[in-house]
Amino acid sequence: MTLLDVRWRLGGPPSLPDYRAGHLPGAVFVDFEHVFSGPPGKGGRHPLPDPSALQAAMRAAGVRGDRPVVVYDHGDGLAAARAWWTLRWAGHPDVRVLDGGYAAWVGSGGAVTPETPGVDELEIEEGDFVARPGGMPVLDAEAAAALAKRGVLLDARTPERFRGETEPIDAVAGHIPGARNLPYAELVQPDGRLRDRVDFPEGEIGAYCGSGITAAHTVLVLHHAGREDAALYVGSWSEWITDSSRPIAIGQS
Repeated sequence: MTLLDVRWRLGGPPSLPDYRAGHLPGAVFVDFEHVFSGPPGKGGRHPLPDPSALQAAMRAAGVRGDRPVVVYDHGDGLAAARAWWTLRWAGHPDVRVLDGGYAAWVGSGGAVTPETPGVDELEIEEGDFVARPGGMPVLDAEAAAALAKRGVLLDARTPERFRGETEPIDAVAGHIPGARNLPYAELVQPDGRLRDRVDFPEGEIGAYCGSGITAAHTVLVLHHAGREDAALYVGSWSEWITDSSRPIAIGQS
């Protein structure tokens, strides 16, 4: 098993000091922001990473194609879910998320260590992972708009952002016409662990959010519920608004 520490905070501060202070034994730190997404731009704030760059980073972290990967974050599951989704998209067959992350591990009495393989003096064995994109369903803007009309497109942002009442991150407020709001908070317990049961609408389904991170968590929950057909609009709202010709909805519907 390969254990990856992907702790991350939107807007910082960086999580490498957290890793140095203590992490699960054997875990390798991976810079979430620069590995599991590409540079921000027309593709949104967290677009798909370049497959060759992802492959190189995963090999450096010791990831092998024939060995399970477990990812964990601070505890809300967001970074871990995006890392899970990205590795699955890139073709790794066995990726898992530590439910509740680092906080749950420490809370249950799990051991931690300051030893830093791959960062300081400790070397790790290079992996052999080969990135083969296509392992997970992906939506672009056109496909997301079409899905909102014929199926179910879930918006994982807060109700206020969905309705367009506030937008603290992106330049334009609102949502994709026809989308349904299912906030992240409704899918987790107060400590960030997944709820035991979530009922989703029937039919073709996908998810988006601000930049494809929170919605990756929605897709993780959908998979947990047996909906492995769930698609992710990676560019999400931050990409949608880069084209002024795309319609924008305000309000609850």
